[in-house]
Amino acid sequence: MGASKAGETVYMIYKALTYGLSPLIHLHLRWRKFRGLEHPLRWPERLGRPSHRRPPGSLIWFHAVSLGEGMCVVPVIKRCVEQRPDVTVLMTTTTASAFEVLKPLLPCNVIYQFAPVDTPVAVNAFLEYWKPYALVLVENELWPNLVLGASANGVMLALINARMSIKSFSNWSRPVVRLLASLMLSKFSLILPLSNIQAIHFQLLQASPLIINFSGDLKLGVEELVNMTNMEDLKENIAGRCVWMASSIHRGEEEVMLGVHRALMQKHPNILAIIVPRHPHFGREIASDLQKKGVNVALRSHGDSITSETSIYMVDTLGELRQFYRLTPIAVIGGSFLPGFTGHNISEAAAAGCAVLTGQHVGHFSNMVVAMQRLNTSSIMQVSGGLELEENLDKLLSSPEILEERRLAAKRAFHGLSNGVVENVWTLLQFHIFRNKPLQL
Repeated sequence: MGASKAGETVYMIYKALTYGLSPLIHLHLRWRKFRGLEHPLRWPERLGRPSHRRPPGSLIWFHAVSLGEGMCVVPVIKRCVEQRPDVTVLMTTTTASAFEVLKPLLPCNVIYQFAPVDTPVAVNAFLEYWKPYALVLVENELWPNLVLGASANGVMLALINARMSIKSFSNWSRPVVRLLASLMLSKFSLILPLSNIQAIHFQLLQASPLIINFSGDLKLGVEELVNMTNMEDLKENIAGRCVWMASSIHRGEEEVMLGVHRALMQKHPNILAIIVPRHPHFGREIASDLQKKGVNVALRSHGDSITSETSIYMVDTLGELRQFYRLTPIAVIGGSFLPGFTGHNISEAAAAGCAVLTGQHVGHFSNMVVAMQRLNTSSIMQVSGGLELEENLDKLLSSPEILEERRLAAKRAFHGLSNGVVENVWTLLQFHIFRNKPLQL
């Protein structure tokens, strides 16, 4: 049996399994809605049921799983809207948090829906209604029913900012699963991996070298324009304070950050820590625990003001991270201080001109860290843990000259790497996906 036929056999088994499990998946979606993890009104979109009329003409579908991936593809979507006014753009994500943040950032004529779950019925209903000409996936969204269903309907496929971790590569390389991965990758017209290592992973899974190109990391394509009108009062309140920020903090890392902050308070009595947890509800939990211990904490969601007595400002809201990067001179990027974590985007902090620190566990963001450090060794500081973080923060807070040097290094490195990334991606999409004018529907 040929590899392609074997892959199709594996897919038919997967398709049958997901079809059989559809009732359970639907129940799971309802349970998620009950817990507030799905949109309360628009959750049926996850079953392929549209909530918006499809305009006539050709349609391009961009899909990103969540907020981080969605943020990086917004500039490409804007370029698509500018360059191809003849085409309707549809964007999907899977999370409610991404919806809340991304919807206001998109051009008004972009249609936003939640992506269908990977069952044959949901995917087919979605494809049948929207009839996209092309599907542009972001990072690692390789779902068999989605990819192979789209291909069977004549949809052109692209994977941008493509990444595959060592763990994912190991999983996809298993004997039977590998056949399915190879079948899916054979359907793509364009793959833009983040690095040479990622490209090798895709090629080892039988992606054609002819469709693999390099464009740079779209997470470096951060748009500079940020609305700071709602930050003026905060800016006034923190003037004259020693300020540092810990962003995208995951459970377990709060102990590291709070321990560092307590130590720094001994040397810098007027210090203020701005803490931005990865999930807002986690921030409220931390704040509640600290308040019970007598720590002066102000909560963003409550509209609490920062006073001279405030020790910690807890940002338990969504969509404001980039504004806060422009408010603070120092940013510590979380999701990187404990084993098993894989880091978060450091480019937004660097673009804002923060002195940037991160832990050792940065996953695929190691490509970005290395690239920035190669341009300027002072651009990103990687620390091994709480003690080294405390030492570096103390140095930055004690020396305005060192702080300014680090801030400037981060911003220059960001600009050096980000220049032309969005344009590169758009040029490759035009050549491989959009060069033939889409058929009018």
